Amino acid sequence: MLTGISTRCRTICKMVHLGAPVSVEARARGCSAEGPSHRGLSTWRRGFLSDGDDEAARAAILENALKGRQPTDLMLRCTILDAQGTVKSVSGQFTKSDLCVEHRLNPRDLRKIDSRIPNLVPTILTRKEAILVNILHIRALVKADAVILFDSYGSVDSRLHSVFLYHLEHNLKQKSNNTLPYEFRALESILVSVVSALEAEMVFTRHLVAGLLAELEDDIDRDKFKRLLHYSRRLQSFTNRAKLVQTALEEVLQQDEDMNHMYLTDKKLGVERKLEDHDELEVLLESFDKQVEEIVNEAETTISNVQSTQEIVELILDSNRNALLALDLKVSIGTFGIGVGALVAGLFGMNLQSHLEDDKFAFFAISGVAIGVAGLVAWLGMRRYVPTPTFRSSPPHFF
Repeated sequence: MLTGISTRCRTICKMVHLGAPVSVEARARGCSAEGPSHRGLSTWRRGFLSDGDDEAARAAILENALKGRQPTDLMLRCTILDAQGTVKSVSGQFTKSDLCVEHRLNPRDLRKIDSRIPNLVPTILTRKEAILVNILHIRALVKADAVILFDSYGSVDSRLHSVFLYHLEHNLKQKSNNTLPYEFRALESILVSVVSALEAEMVFTRHLVAGLLAELEDDIDRDKFKRLLHYSRRLQSFTNRAKLVQTALEEVLQQDEDMNHMYLTDKKLGVERKLEDHDELEVLLESFDKQVEEIVNEAETTISNVQSTQEIVELILDSNRNALLALDLKVSIGTFGIGVGALVAGLFGMNLQSHLEDDKFAFFAISGVAIGVAGLVAWLGMRRYVPTPTFRSSPPHFF
């Protein structure tokens, strides 16, 4: 029997393959005649193909993820400023291999400034002939006679980057009024731009939080509470980024050898310096470290105010919920008292003779007893289960 079924299925498949007309009934008979083993085989083939598609999809995703990690073929856009502070090249395209050879860098050094690779940790690295800076929106290579600003290939220059480039060019051209070496003037411009960006974001976020807290003084609703939670997360993220910038500056300040190697001009001229002779750079870094510390403290203070407001709002909402629960309890106790009074009326509503219906004062007496019992039960329930406040005062101003 199985041999006949298999022969029929193969015959139909050959007819279809050769282009012979096959009726719908024949196809149905052939398909319905398949045994459990044939159906299981088809299911296994579909599962195998599905697993193969998943493997292909995972391989494609992995290939796309590793595409930006090629060390030599990745193109970088660079803006170069010479020793006079003049822009020599704007968004010039260079390969990582050419940059490494020209500036005596290792390929792993450029990974820190490659914006295609997400990097949230600010770094200031010292190399033989250069200083690599990767802080917030700035990725730069500072040398004794040139500054190279990096952008990812295909990106669009932002307004913040354009403003930084203008101030950097202006600061590098000031030689008579500034006694700092070329590399320190470039580093100063970078840190000024970083601190300005942090201050601008802090002022904007603080303005949003202050406006929301002012609105919460008048009304508390769900949308405002959600906005408060969103601003709290935004403040926390900003504080973390500012702390990372502060940590990067403090790490450089703690390394005397790194600060000594950052005197690129003296190293280029062959001037020997003592290991501890870096007061000029230390004062520069400490001044910006203090500014970043002030921004961090201000952000933490704002976070503390937001958290206090959240706690107070939660207390107010808890108080309102407790008031609603107390009201529900009062209604339930009152309903229970009315039910007890209705029990008396129900007893006398039965079709039984009590000989009280002949008395002209019985109605008033029974009504008074029912009302009294209902009031007594309600009063006892209120006194027993509903707490009464011990003092009254005007509501405090929370904000």
